[in-house]
Amino acid sequence: MKYEFTEENELKIHYQGVCDEPTIANMTNHSYFNLAGEGSGTAMDQYLTLHAKYYTPVIDSHSIPAGEYAEVAGTPMDFNVSKKIGQDIDADFEQLKFTGGYDHNYVTDNYAKGNRRLIATAYSDKSGIAMDVTSDCPCVQLYAGNFIEQEKGKNGHIYTKRDAFCLETQVEPNAINVENFHSPLLEAGEQYDSTTSYRFYTRD
Repeated sequence: MKYEFTEENELKIHYQGVCDEPTIANMTNHSYFNLAGEGSGTAMDQYLTLHAKYYTPVIDSHSIPAGEYAEVAGTPMDFNVSKKIGQDIDADFEQLKFTGGYDHNYVTDNYAKGNRRLIATAYSDKSGIAMDVTSDCPCVQLYAGNFIEQEKGKNGHIYTKRDAFCLETQVEPNAINVENFHSPLLEAGEQYDSTTSYRFYTRD
């Protein structure tokens, strides 16, 4: 795994490897973001766009997908049009109740193997900072920090519930057990090669 900061203000993560036996490979990262800056409190007033028509509903609070795709349209899961992350997070919706907020895998649009494209954009109108997420992965997990509890951070700041969010690129969780999901199986001698980047910039 290689982390790189580019001249385009990108944090680029390059995952690469070869195995000598068939292996389940679904590499990701669990970086937390709050575009208003360190110690700024909740991230739920920040805006998010997710280019995904479908998500994978979970069975229960363990966040394991049941094995089906569900449309986001007409539900609190829809981020195709930019909205605050917290706008619908406490809606009377079974999936959100299971996980205490967003902790779900989204199946992103226009996936093709090796095709890195824009899958998400986040923005804070307090700081003016925006972040574009590009990836060649088929999916991304949105986690809204539902279970952050008194975590110590930089300069002594204490972080609590929903003070940050994650966008974790991946194939579907539980994909090895679901034929219709994207395969996480890496054959012996096959090269795993995937890139995700987070590009930061400011808006007026």
